[in-house]
Amino acid sequence: MMRFIKMGYACLVYLFLYLPLAVMAVYSFNASKYSLAWKGFTLKWYGKLLTNTTLIDAALRSLTIALVSATIACIIGTLIAFMLHQYRFRGRKTIFGGVFIMMMSPDIVIGISLLVLFLGAGLTLGFWTLLMGHVTLCVPFVAATVYSRFKGFDASVVEAARDLGANEYQVFRRVVLPMAMPGLVAGWLLSFTLSLDDVIISFFTTGPTYEVLPLRIYSMVRLGIKPDVNALSVVMILITVVAVIISRRLLKEKR
Repeated sequence: MMRFIKMGYACLVYLFLYLPLAVMAVYSFNASKYSLAWKGFTLKWYGKLLTNTTLIDAALRSLTIALVSATIACIIGTLIAFMLHQYRFRGRKTIFGGVFIMMMSPDIVIGISLLVLFLGAGLTLGFWTLLMGHVTLCVPFVAATVYSRFKGFDASVVEAARDLGANEYQVFRRVVLPMAMPGLVAGWLLSFTLSLDDVIISFFTTGPTYEVLPLRIYSMVRLGIKPDVNALSVVMILITVVAVIISRRLLKEKR
């Protein structure tokens, strides 16, 4: 009996989480444009996305920011994780704690603080400020992901490389980096997903001349929910789900 109760409780939780997404996906195939009443099945809203140049331009900007910010965050986060795992120095615990503080900080706090910094530095809001904001968002997640991968290393392998004459760069390039590659790819995919879906930090760090897809969707929803918005959201969900699945499979340890 307890088993069925637990299964029922889990089903209710998942239903609460995913029912809105399922409803949105269903209505993306609704032939009605201005009503929630079902008027028949259609794929025209997905076809309409291909001819909407405004959405395509915003999507290309979002993909550009996500690709570049995920790559930069992956490099910085990997170096931070390697430093925290490999060396013992004064201030290590402070840096370690700062990584997790950034992960747990509300996005609106990070967005406002970055906006104040950029305005104080006299920077024009646009591509570069948005890129720096997304890198700031993604670096802690990459560092935590790669650090967890480093923790599973056999330390004797690194020591053996040093005993054989390898310097620090060679140890990192030929020993540590190949062993940590699944964690690097997982961190990159996670950063790509976070950057692609971000709304709050993008709202505070970008300017009117560089509109990304999440902000475009937000402005469209304010005028009313249309089926093409539902279709676009379904496409973004699919991209996010694929990235998360690949990330989780890469993080899964082999026995």
